[in-house]
Amino acid sequence: MNTPDTQPAYRWVVVIAAALILAIAMGAIVNGMSAFIVPMQEGFGWSRGDTTLINFAGILGLSFGGLVMGPLADRRGTRPVVLFGVVVLGLCYLMASVLTSLWQFYLLFFIAGFFGAGAIFPPIMAAVGNWFLVGAGVAIGIASAGQALGQGAVPFVSSMLIGSLGISGAFAAIGVFMLVTMIPLSFLLRQPPALSDAQTTTQQATSQAELPTNVVVLYLSAAIILCCTCMSVPLMHLVPLIQDRGFAPEQAGSVIFVMLIVAIAGRLAFGKLADVIGALPAYMTATAWMTLLVFGFVYIESLSTFYIYAIIYGFGYAGVMTGVLVSIRALVAPARRASAFGIVTMFGWFGHAIGGYQGGALYDLTGNYTASYAVAALAGILNLVIVSMLLRKQRRAAY
Repeated sequence: MNTPDTQPAYRWVVVIAAALILAIAMGAIVNGMSAFIVPMQEGFGWSRGDTTLINFAGILGLSFGGLVMGPLADRRGTRPVVLFGVVVLGLCYLMASVLTSLWQFYLLFFIAGFFGAGAIFPPIMAAVGNWFLVGAGVAIGIASAGQALGQGAVPFVSSMLIGSLGISGAFAAIGVFMLVTMIPLSFLLRQPPALSDAQTTTQQATSQAELPTNVVVLYLSAAIILCCTCMSVPLMHLVPLIQDRGFAPEQAGSVIFVMLIVAIAGRLAFGKLADVIGALPAYMTATAWMTLLVFGFVYIESLSTFYIYAIIYGFGYAGVMTGVLVSIRALVAPARRASAFGIVTMFGWFGHAIGGYQGGALYDLTGNYTASYAVAALAGILNLVIVSMLLRKQRRAAY
């Protein structure tokens, strides 16, 4: 049987390149706008709900873009599709530096999501999974940890850039950085070598794909839209929540940065856990952790408590996306994996967009974040119900 040691050594180059690209690209498009919410509210007079719709537009573009770009990467290869995406994303951030109207931001970030991030996330995650015959949970955990790093680092760095360069200068600096870093990294991505007969046997032996693909995709799509609705509320609104407590933007940004640094360890740990106990049980464990803790943020008043709570929350929350991605890899046959990644993650980004927007809209309606975080907790509970149903189906199919 093929073991990790006999797999191509270059697979780790692909994993590291993927992790770094995801850190920059997904950190910017998923919740990088969180650092801009209050400055735009103060500078342009836009409400938080309206400003958060910029993020909604970007993630909506990512949702639909993945449906197109995932299968395109299967036909054309990972590298050209991802390279196209990083160029589009960098140029969109450069263009954002000269915009002054909300509708322009909505349109530009939809393009950035569809042709930029949409060309990056599904192809890269499918490529990482395809390079590994065994131990894919750890590999996907590492790549996913890169995304966690970016989701903490990008808002933190953006807050500092806004303070020193202003809103326009921050967008321009981020755009230049994207182009300078992600273009070279994209050239490191390659297609995995063709499998031998023995390797094909190993891959089939480690697959858990007893259920029809359409059943897996249906359940995971319903589950992920709920878990991402839950997780996106702190990702988009923890920084403004902390600022509402009277702390400086840099302090608020540092809390989510610490949370998502810890999330790196969480994604690695839950990737390993998925290899040990199975993808769906690991996914459920992470979702339960996130759901139990998410509402607690609204009760915190001190900065030190925010740090402590964010560390605890961040470790468990981080395993959610790793669990979803490893579940797709484990439950879907390789020939349909890229398409499944595109469909399921589309619903995940819908959830991110919904959660981020409802957080801002309910804040505008009520004047605080209590209702926003309550909706997040409810979404997490419903997610657990759906995943438990899929797990029961999988176990019945295996016997």
